[in-house]
Amino acid sequence: MSVAVEKQEASSDQRSRRSGGREARRAMRAAPLADDIRPVRPGLEGGSYGPLSQNDRERIHEAVLTLLETVGFANAVPSCIEVLTRVGGTYGDDGRIRLPRALVLDTIRQAARHFTLHGQDPKHDMVIQGKRVHYGTAGAAVHLVDVEKREYRESQLQDIYDAARLVDGLDNIHFFQRTMVPRDIPDPLEMDFNTLYACVMGTSKHVGTSFTVRENVKPALEMLYAIAGGEENFRARPFVSNSNCFVVPPMKFAEDACGVLEACVEGGIPILLLSAGQAGATAPAAIAGAVVQAVAEVLMGLVYVNAIKPGHPAIFGTWPFVSDLRTGAMSGGSAEQSVLTAACAQMAQYYDLPGGSAAGMTDSKLPDIQSGYEKGITNVMAGLAGLNLVYESAGMHASLLGFCLESLIIDNDMLGHCLRCVRGIEVTDAALSIDTIADVCLKGPGHYLGNEQTLKLMQTEYFYPAVGDRFSPKEWNEKGRPDILQRAIAEKKRVLAERFPRHVSRLVDDKLRARFGEMIKLPRNKMGG
Repeated sequence: MSVAVEKQEASSDQRSRRSGGREARRAMRAAPLADDIRPVRPGLEGGSYGPLSQNDRERIHEAVLTLLETVGFANAVPSCIEVLTRVGGTYGDDGRIRLPRALVLDTIRQAARHFTLHGQDPKHDMVIQGKRVHYGTAGAAVHLVDVEKREYRESQLQDIYDAARLVDGLDNIHFFQRTMVPRDIPDPLEMDFNTLYACVMGTSKHVGTSFTVRENVKPALEMLYAIAGGEENFRARPFVSNSNCFVVPPMKFAEDACGVLEACVEGGIPILLLSAGQAGATAPAAIAGAVVQAVAEVLMGLVYVNAIKPGHPAIFGTWPFVSDLRTGAMSGGSAEQSVLTAACAQMAQYYDLPGGSAAGMTDSKLPDIQSGYEKGITNVMAGLAGLNLVYESAGMHASLLGFCLESLIIDNDMLGHCLRCVRGIEVTDAALSIDTIADVCLKGPGHYLGNEQTLKLMQTEYFYPAVGDRFSPKEWNEKGRPDILQRAIAEKKRVLAERFPRHVSRLVDDKLRARFGEMIKLPRNKMGG
């Protein structure tokens, strides 16, 4: 046999082995995976990154206690004054509530921690503890981004429902906090009620929502108790939390939100204690100072909640935002926002409290390159810092003024990348691969394409994007040269034409519509009939 023929046969044999490996890999990709061995999943442990040293955190903590003891909060409503002074707070002649450090420290020790935020479907339950990371939506955008027309329009109730049902099928978005304001419903009561209705009908994942005034909580609770099959069932597994801006930075209570907080605690709804100062505007321009103020404000809220009901589930929601100091405009996609959010995650961990903060708030108006790098960097740093609940992580644009349905689909891929970074690298005897390397080099074909280890790990170790482009130039050209936005548009249209969640039964919905009548504004024919 000639050397040329030997080389040709060897080459053919190698191609055959590679082809066999490719077919085996394709077969492996088709096999479904159990949730606990997927390459990315809710609750992966972060914490490998932190901008604050232990000494930094202790100094912030001391500054916080000093502020609460000496500066305190203004504009407390009578009910707030009553409950806080009852547990040891003081109400000064200057109209400010102050907290002795012993009260703050006792509250931190006794506060709820390591609790679960439930979904309507238990498979979406999230254990909020330690450095377990979950990504979700949030926001009160007043515009929907129409990417095909490259324009913004006012957001509507249908858009909220559509966003919820998209999120319901996106694996890397773990919870759904309301994303937009329904500008087609001007009445505050109807707006709050229908926002919540659209959310809980659109997804069986945990839902976050807001209320304008205390009185709006009662009909919402009636709806939630009905969906849960009774008040007792909802209190045992509350699948909705209240995003509560009880504070107007710097260091003032928000009257209406305090009433909402009290009603939600009484009704069994977990509270996201949300402080949203803007560095350089309503919070110090110094990054450390912005963290200090946010922590002080949230700890005041924690004492408030526990004074009403000790041990009520409350999320340490330090959400300080960043300003572009040249203009005063919010800059949610900035590098400063990245480190600020990561620092807030560390402070929640310092107190061993369930922490939630914001990332993914791009300043870009469209899902473009700027959107990609701003969202990716801020979200991955939040995850690496071990933030329990990363709000605003998907869909947001224009520093929270715009929301984009196509971006939900693109951002789901991005968050998969972030989660894979959070997971890190497992170094075990098997993973060191000494035997595998030796086998391939000394006995095998000189590559790992069809190797047993490759086939075993390709699904459990590696994340694969759903709409991201990994085509070769040749394949890309043959497919009509698509870009990620075109693929997201097509996927959005497909899902919205097909996916109408039915986790709330028609019977329950019939009862809700009979009870609340024309107050429910989302027509059945827009919900799949």
